[in-house]
Amino acid sequence: MPDLSVKDQIKKIVALQKIDSEIYTLNTQLKEKPAVLEQLKSEFELHKEALTALEEKLKAIQVDRKAKELELKTQEDEVAKANAQLSQIKTNKEYSAKITEIEHIKADQSVFEEKILISFDESDVVTSEVEKEKVKVSEEEKNYLAKKKETEDDIRVIEDRVKVLQSQHEQATPGISNAYLSRYERILKHKDGLALVPVDGGSCGGCNINVTPQQVNEIKMNDQLVECVMCSRILYLEDD
Repeated sequence: MPDLSVKDQIKKIVALQKIDSEIYTLNTQLKEKPAVLEQLKSEFELHKEALTALEEKLKAIQVDRKAKELELKTQEDEVAKANAQLSQIKTNKEYSAKITEIEHIKADQSVFEEKILISFDESDVVTSEVEKEKVKVSEEEKNYLAKKKETEDDIRVIEDRVKVLQSQHEQATPGISNAYLSRYERILKHKDGLALVPVDGGSCGGCNINVTPQQVNEIKMNDQLVECVMCSRILYLEDD
């Protein structure tokens, strides 16, 4: 390809910038997508943790009730044993002491029976909460998986588009001098994907600082790349 004029090279850089701007935007989205996925996963895990906590609470209630039921059975056995011993007691004092012992055991039984009844009520309440949370987690899982798939599909679409644009980038560079291309790509890297901007209403299209008449004349001469004195982006005139 014959050497192109500076004016024609700038036109090619303008076309290249449009491609690279889209690449930059899409790559930025690709960087953000994993964070979106992680946030979705974290929110779903929180719902699962809430369900697990309720299930553990229910299990603890049931274990505690089982222990109380075993203790109640032990007390019932003690009452039965003490009642059997009554017929063998010969003195009123011993008889009275045994009756007192039985009454104490029965009093303890009443306490345990009350606690067991309360435990059943607590278990019913927590069981209901567990069932409600299971429904909620099931819905959240569907929502999470749907959003996860949607996000992963978006990533694939963006990656495919970036590949196409990268190919277009390669096709757009021939004819641009190595010096100009290197200069453009250096600025592109450090200026958020925007290396070349138009002069808009007498101002730099990148940082909005006023462009002097002398700079405008230099741009019109089309014999060099003119950079903004503030942001160092390459300037061009759209009318040209």
